[in-house]
Amino acid sequence: MKIKGFALGVIETNCYVVSDEASREAIIIDPGDYSKSLARYVEDQQLQVRYVINTHCHADHAAGNKPAIEATGAKLLIHETELPFLENLVAQGLMFGFRVDPSPEPDDFLKEDDTVEFGSIALRVIETPGHSPGSITLYQSGCAFVGDVLFAGSIGRTDLPGGSYETLMQSIHAKLVPLGDETVIYSGHGPKTTIGAEKKYNPFLR
Repeated sequence: MKIKGFALGVIETNCYVVSDEASREAIIIDPGDYSKSLARYVEDQQLQVRYVINTHCHADHAAGNKPAIEATGAKLLIHETELPFLENLVAQGLMFGFRVDPSPEPDDFLKEDDTVEFGSIALRVIETPGHSPGSITLYQSGCAFVGDVLFAGSIGRTDLPGGSYETLMQSIHAKLVPLGDETVIYSGHGPKTTIGAEKKYNPFLR
C-alpha cells in the first residue's frame, strides 16, 4: 500500500492518495481541492482512482469532490449522516471564506464494518462521530485515516453543527485506542502520529 499526502486548500487539509502499486488502483481521501500537484501525481503514477471518500463532509475536506470526480471518473462514498453537510458545501465555504463548487451526489454510503476494496487493498470502515455526526475512519492493520477525529497533540473541534465533545472522546477511546499503540494515524490536519504517542503526550488522552 502506497500513501501520498497533499496539504490542500486555504486550510491546508490533508488529502491522501492510497494506491495499490501492482494494480495501480487507488482512492482519494478528503480532497479539499483538486490541485495541479494532485492531478499530476495521479497522472504520473497512472492511477485508476476507483473512489473519492470523504471522512466527513466539512467543506475543507470535500471542496475538491467535483473536480476530482470529473477528472478521474471515481465514485463518491460518504457516511449517510453526512449527506446534509455535503448538500450544503457552498454555504459552508462562504462561512469559512472560500468558494466551493457543489459536490456530486454520493454513489453509495459507508457504515460500520463496511470494506472499501481496491486492488489488493481492503480498508475497514469504523464509525467515529463527534467532530461531525457521520465521521468515519478507514483502517487497515497498521494505519488509520481518521479525518478530524484525532490530531498529533490535539483532537477535532466540537463546536461546529453536530459536534459533541463527549461523543468524540468516546470514539477515540472506544474505537481508535484499541487499534494498538503502533497504529499510524493519518489525520486531516498536521503531521502523522501514532496511537502510542497520543496516549503518552496528547493532553486530551491522558
